[in-house]
Amino acid sequence: MMRRFFATELEGVATFWRIERRDGVTVGLTNHDRDLCFDGVRHQASPGMVPSAIRRTRDLSPDSAEVAGALCASGLCGDALAAGRFDGASFVIGLVDWETLEREVLFRGCLGEAVQAGGTFQVELQGAKALLDVDLVPRTSPTCRAEFCGPGCNLSPARFTHEARIVTCDAEAGRIVLAGEADADRLAGGWLRWVDGPHAGEIMPVVGVEDGAVLVDQPAMAEAPPGTGVILREGCDRTIAACHARFANAVNFRGEPFLPGNDLVTRHAGMMR
Repeated sequence: MMRRFFATELEGVATFWRIERRDGVTVGLTNHDRDLCFDGVRHQASPGMVPSAIRRTRDLSPDSAEVAGALCASGLCGDALAAGRFDGASFVIGLVDWETLEREVLFRGCLGEAVQAGGTFQVELQGAKALLDVDLVPRTSPTCRAEFCGPGCNLSPARFTHEARIVTCDAEAGRIVLAGEADADRLAGGWLRWVDGPHAGEIMPVVGVEDGAVLVDQPAMAEAPPGTGVILREGCDRTIAACHARFANAVNFRGEPFLPGNDLVTRHAGMMR
């Protein structure tokens, strides 16, 4: 039977938030004055967190909610938000009886835009109906639209995923020298995921290769000590040439490399030579 909250004048009710990041890390918070443990998660006491009105509709307009509060070291810390560790994380807001731990989920969604001001933050939450705004009709493109080793590409991720360790890390330049079996020249356009160290769990895109070192795109990066473990995924330039010659996967190419462009009717003979 579902618990009916606020049925009496005096109840021990608190609000809880649970965030599940894409890397598997789960953060639990509550506005109660002590930690609460349920659903296998310790929800840290964060009395400064305040939820705004939760908007839920019966039609197809998006549901939304916002949460504001003080940044805390073990919860939504400023460095983690700036580094993008919470981008795309799933979010749950609910009520819990802090005596019996009976609980009810009020809102589920994904973490949207996070705004920081001094020592406080404000997070916008997007409900499941926000997915209805996604355009599901593919647009034509000369390059492949499929994610490398993802749906549509159909290549095995294990073939192009490697383990390595840090030899040197230049945080200011985003330049990392690696020791391992991965061929650095094949990593451009891929990503690097940190196994341990100050960036444990973070995924950083590899934007290029320079003299055997990989260059990652990360605005706020800390120095990683030598020996720090990482996992690497090779990249793909999404061209039909690479798909055919390097991966022998042209049959799964999700693009139209030979389709004339929109300016075909305006071209003159000299332009088409």
